[in-house]
Parts: sequence; C-alpha cells; structure tokens
Amino acid sequence: MHRLFVALRPPEPVRNTLIDAMEGLDGSRRQGNEQLHLTLRFVGEVDAPQANDLADPLRSVRAEPLVLRVHEVGHSAKKGRVSALWAASVQSEGLAALPRRVERACRAAGLPPETRQFMPHVTIARLNTGTGPIGDWLAEHFRFARKPTRSGRRALRDGGRMAARPRPVERS
Repeated sequence: MHRLFVALRPPEPVRNTLIDAMEGLDGSRRQGNEQLHLTLRFVGEVDAPQANDLADPLRSVRAEPLVLRVHEVGHSAKKGRVSALWAASVQSEGLAALPRRVERACRAAGLPPETRQFMPHVTIARLNTGTGPIGDWLAEHFRFARKPTRSGRRALRDGGRMAARPRPVERS
C-alpha cells in the first residue's frame, strides 16, 4: 500500500524562508527541505494498481505557473492539543482552480470525493509533548512579508518521496 497525496513543491526561496522560520521550535519535528509541500489533494492508502490508475489522469492536469506567497503561520490541533504548525499561502485564482482540476482527475481514477475544504498551506513542523511553548514563535512569525514567487511544479507524493511529475508506482 502507498500513502499518496498530490502536492506542489514550493520554489526554493519559499522553502528557504520556511526553513529559516523553523528556528526556535525546540522539541518539534521540523519538516526537511524535501518534505515541504503544499497539498492539493490527500489521496490516502492505495495499492499500486490504483496509484497507477491515478497517475494517468493527473498527467493531463494543466495549469499556468502559480504565484505562491506565504503570508502567515498557524497551527492545527488534534484532540485539543496543538499537533502541527503550518504556513498559509494566499489563495489566488489559479491556486483555487488547481485542486478542482486535481479532484476531477482523482474522481476519473475512481477515488471517492474529497470532503475537506482546500486550505493552501505548507506544514512546517509536527509537535509532540516535548515541544516547548509556541506562543512567542507564532507571534513573531504570524505575518510573513515574502515577495510572491512563481511555482509550476506539481507532484504525486508517496510518503516522503517526491517526483517532479506524476509517475506510476512500482509494484512491490
């Protein structure tokens, strides 16, 4: 089984800014450079044939290069406990259209519909009970003053691995 999601790889200047922002997150599991992505659609656990069925319609998804601008940070909680920190991207018209196109490709591959609302963000750290207080970090990094950066690369991700283009997943 493969845990898949469709994602955009942020451009290097955005990734560098996010990596720099992770300083001061003591006790967190920071996302590495190769893990930084903006999820367009979480697919979930699929077997190799279904992953291959998905790769084909994803190849037909087209979009103009997008302008990504990270503008703030926030956190997600599970069971009342902060579990992750993220950096949100301004949702442009092009960025709003791309997940809809990806969703159509997923549906063409026989996947069930996505029920969660799209919120463009990059997870930058996972938190656990050993993570120190994050209030000061959130206050310091709440607003990013980053210049908009173009991005046109999308990928089908399998766990921690990433390909610049959707590709068939090898049978195991």
